[in-house]
Amino acid sequence: MAAQKTPRIDPVTLEVVELIGSVVARYHEEYEEAAAEHALTGAQARLLSLLSLEPLPMRRLAQKLKCEPSNVTGIVDRLEARGLVERRPDPADRRVKLAAATEEGRRVARGLRDSLDFAREPLAGLSREERLSLRDLLRRMLDGSAAGAD
Repeated sequence: MAAQKTPRIDPVTLEVVELIGSVVARYHEEYEEAAAEHALTGAQARLLSLLSLEPLPMRRLAQKLKCEPSNVTGIVDRLEARGLVERRPDPADRRVKLAAATEEGRRVARGLRDSLDFAREPLAGLSREERLSLRDLLRRMLDGSAAGAD
């Protein structure tokens, strides 16, 4: 029986993977620091940022945050106690409760977004075409539609 060979990953792919990992780590580090400046945990900041875009049911929040709904309930409870989030009935289905950012919550979320310089500053050094190309490549990677390697 022949042993299966593990395919070798080319050096460029390895470098890209390492660079992506470094970008993600630096983003998370800065995000946690920005959250702490607003006396928020990273999870609270992510949830508040999502709710600043639109009210969402708890189950959908859990899906977006990739965590259990019971965890989302606790996070919403703490943000609600601070006046940053409120619960309200879903107009489409009054049995469902939506979590929504309050005006103060939207203000804090804007401040949080404005304080994230890590991604904004390096991206400013790229031309519009380069940013569009990077965006499109990242979308292809996330969609799983990128085929083959160089």
